[in-house]
Amino acid sequence: MPAPGPAGVPTKITQGLRTAGGIGESTLRPDGILKVTGEFAYSSDLWHEDMLWGHLLRSTVAHAEIVSIDVSEALALPGVHAVLTYDDLPTDVRTYGLEIQDTPVLAHGKVRHHGEPVAAVAADHPETARRAAARIRVEYRELPVITDEFSATAPDAVLVHEGRTDHHFPYVAHPNILHRQPIVRGDAAAAAERADVIVRGEYTFGMQDQAFLGPESGLAVPEEDGGVHLYIATQWLHSDLRQIAPVLGLPEDKVRMTLAGVGGAFGGREDLSMQIHACLLALRTGRPVKIVYDRFESFFGHVHRHPAKLTYEHGATRDGLLTHVKCRIVLDGGAYASASPAVVGNAASLGIGPYDVADVDIEAVALYTNNPPCGAMRGFGAVQACFAYEAQMDKLAGELGLDPVEFRQRNAMEQGSTLPTGQVVDAPAPVAELLRRVKAMPMPPERQWESSEGADVRQLPGGLSNTTHGEGVVRGVGYAVGIKNVGFSEGFDDYSTAKVRLEVVAGEPVAVVHTAMAEVGQGGVTVHAQIARTELGVEKVTIRPADTRVGSAGSTSASRQTYVTGGAVRNACALVRERVLEIGRRKFGTYHPAWATAELLLERGKVVTDGGEVLAGLADVLEGESVEIEREWRHRPTQPFDRSTGQGDGHVQYSFAAHRAVVEVDTELGLVKVVELACAQDVGKALNPLSVLGQIQGGTVQGLGVAVMEEILVDPVTAKVRNPSFTDYLIPTILDTPTIPVDILELADHHAPYGLRGVGEAPTLSSTPAVLAAIRAATGLELNRTPVRPEHLTGTA
Repeated sequence: MPAPGPAGVPTKITQGLRTAGGIGESTLRPDGILKVTGEFAYSSDLWHEDMLWGHLLRSTVAHAEIVSIDVSEALALPGVHAVLTYDDLPTDVRTYGLEIQDTPVLAHGKVRHHGEPVAAVAADHPETARRAAARIRVEYRELPVITDEFSATAPDAVLVHEGRTDHHFPYVAHPNILHRQPIVRGDAAAAAERADVIVRGEYTFGMQDQAFLGPESGLAVPEEDGGVHLYIATQWLHSDLRQIAPVLGLPEDKVRMTLAGVGGAFGGREDLSMQIHACLLALRTGRPVKIVYDRFESFFGHVHRHPAKLTYEHGATRDGLLTHVKCRIVLDGGAYASASPAVVGNAASLGIGPYDVADVDIEAVALYTNNPPCGAMRGFGAVQACFAYEAQMDKLAGELGLDPVEFRQRNAMEQGSTLPTGQVVDAPAPVAELLRRVKAMPMPPERQWESSEGADVRQLPGGLSNTTHGEGVVRGVGYAVGIKNVGFSEGFDDYSTAKVRLEVVAGEPVAVVHTAMAEVGQGGVTVHAQIARTELGVEKVTIRPADTRVGSAGSTSASRQTYVTGGAVRNACALVRERVLEIGRRKFGTYHPAWATAELLLERGKVVTDGGEVLAGLADVLEGESVEIEREWRHRPTQPFDRSTGQGDGHVQYSFAAHRAVVEVDTELGLVKVVELACAQDVGKALNPLSVLGQIQGGTVQGLGVAVMEEILVDPVTAKVRNPSFTDYLIPTILDTPTIPVDILELADHHAPYGLRGVGEAPTLSSTPAVLAAIRAATGLELNRTPVRPEHLTGTA
């Protein structure tokens, strides 16, 4: 019988101990109620009693030399405290960028796209700032605009950027080609000779906006030490810091950054918007400066999804096996580089989809043009490719007389398959199973609009506009499946940092988690608390605000945060747990042999053996002490793609989703009602099942939007944006959103924390081509562009 322990050390046996609110449970989001009741503080709600308001003057033309700028009238306006142009910047570092620093803080010499910032104003009222900006006189000498591949690569084309020296330039054939990535495996030309059927297609993907509801905004506060504190809605605090500090001429430790409430992102906050401008104005005036874009400005203030032209050739044998794929993907990167090189890498490496094809010849390029800059958006290059290759799969199935789902299953990759890059898929790849599951879901009833009281027009194409009571309405069903990488790729050092503290507060153990992860609505703060409860066995977890006092967490993008920052939190928790157990062994090891021999766990605020025997309470173990550890954590490394062949283990993980779309089309008016968008997705491990469901449904709706309504329209002659408002740029509302049943599959990836997979992007890929396939099935039309508009269905385009 072990000797009794000191007071406060339990010795009874307790079975079934498990801390509530850990991984695998649908715990409530700490910010959820505040957001749905309108009480959550977003960055646009920031306030300082002494603050000024900032505003930007933007170019009214897409490509022009700046002949002169006269700010005298703006400075003369009462209430104006500062007007800045390029010549007022404090250092010689006057450009920034994620990878290539080609974006001017304020335009100098010329403007390269419609809406480029030219000057910044600070005033004591937002309307005064706007009026002052309108008084700035800019004389332009317009230049020819580059709007497409033909004008960009002509021998006598005007160069969007002269004198390029970036690391991609030596590998491109023309200065207006930003980046090129070929992927070559096998011999596609020889394989084409063996094909019984070959289909070709040319596809166009429109420019999509992230359309986050919270506009770009932030508050810069000058500090007594000559630095500045920026409260900002962003996706990556430390990337912002790396770009901001050199422009200000300050060391990074004098540019303090704190995450403010973020109203959505989807890639659009990965680049800088108003961060530098707010800091410059604050340092110039010595007063806090707040900048909030209105919706018009927001359309010009962030990058968009790349529009694309895609040309594909697929071949197959008569028994339905793919022989080869050739494709060329041309992405319009717009005026500045942003994330275009990485988007090219994704589009190329994932360009044939989740299929086994031995012989491929892929080329992806991004262009410099005078169109709006494009960069990161949910799906990141894989979305455009999926739209095209899935249309090709349907076309090829039709030529072969095969069921489109069965044809996909015959060619589906699986664990052990080799990708076009030569990388072997070393985790579950249940492509065929996802297709089987989504096809097996019950179909929605036919003619749901019919009732004894007549047609319910809300269930019909056109809705309450009352355009039909069922006349000319045809149903169609379509399927699609996609593959998306998770995490940063191509050799990027993808890591995250977490600081975890375990302490006793009011007699109870409390975990404190501190990371720089940007919570943009994905639910990361919820998951971090769940991980801490699971690993440290405490119910009370405090999540500290994200800021730059802790190491980088990387970007909230690429479906990576739960994997990478979640992995960092788990790792830090494990180290804290070991330290706590060392303290326990030192204090209580002589009272029970299990301290030295058993597998010890932390559960419900206690140290227990794996058999459930309680050895001590955490409050007694710590007894006035606390344990705090900060560590970086990395996933396994990736490799750059070979510049000539595209070979290399470029990605760390893959995610897969399949969709079935059911649509009803008014073939006379060209109106579409999406009745249902069913999805099956492998998530590895659902750390928070309800959040996973929300991510899948949200991504599905964004894919629906670009299928039938979302597109930024750019004038092909002037390169000016035609529809910078939510009046003219349409996004799905609740009335457009169909039923979205979801089948979640959990096949663990043993390389990842808890076996999880990144979830957020994969459903955005396959929902779009599924909707297009369903519309094709209903109408018999080829429909090789997205979004599909009524005129495309009625032949009046």
